[in-house]
Amino acid sequence: MLIHILDILGTAVFAISGVLAAGRKKMDISGVVVIAAVTAIGGGTLRDVLLGRHPIFWFHDPTYLYVILAAAVATMLYTRFFRPPHRLLLLADAVGLATFVVLGANAASVAALPMVIVVLLAVMTGVVGGVIRDVLCAEIPLVLQKDIYMLAALAGASIYVILKMAAGWDNTLVTLLAMGCVIVLRLAAIFWHLHLPLYQVRETPLKG
Repeated sequence: MLIHILDILGTAVFAISGVLAAGRKKMDISGVVVIAAVTAIGGGTLRDVLLGRHPIFWFHDPTYLYVILAAAVATMLYTRFFRPPHRLLLLADAVGLATFVVLGANAASVAALPMVIVVLLAVMTGVVGGVIRDVLCAEIPLVLQKDIYMLAALAGASIYVILKMAAGWDNTLVTLLAMGCVIVLRLAAIFWHLHLPLYQVRETPLKG
């Protein structure tokens, strides 16, 4: 029950982040809905394909599509009359990331995959929707920027694997702790401008 609720929540939140990203690029309504959809179901679709789960979750249950449409319409109506906070996109993305990291970890653990694969699949489930969103909106994906993003997903997935698969803790508690870790790290990066060291290649200029 908890997993299904989180799945719906993550779908709605990532759809909202997609609408906000598309709105900043002044897309038409159809474009907004497309961006919302691929953001919301992109990671879960990859997860199901890699796990060989058929039919894919939103083929089996079209409720997810209704949730995306409802979230998109509600967000467009809200932003039509009110100005959303500047960081709302990042905040919505943080919640979506945390939710889908846990969902990916849960699905991979149920499939009895090795721990390292569970972590990798959890991270991919969390970040792929946002990557597709940013690429389609002609932005550098958040996962490739200096903000703590991939690290947050890795930390949350690792906590899930260690506490659930290795220590055998209660799934509900582990889920909340893993999500909390991702959200706290992302919010710290957003509000305190934390980031990993940057890498830059300094090339010798050509002479003559």
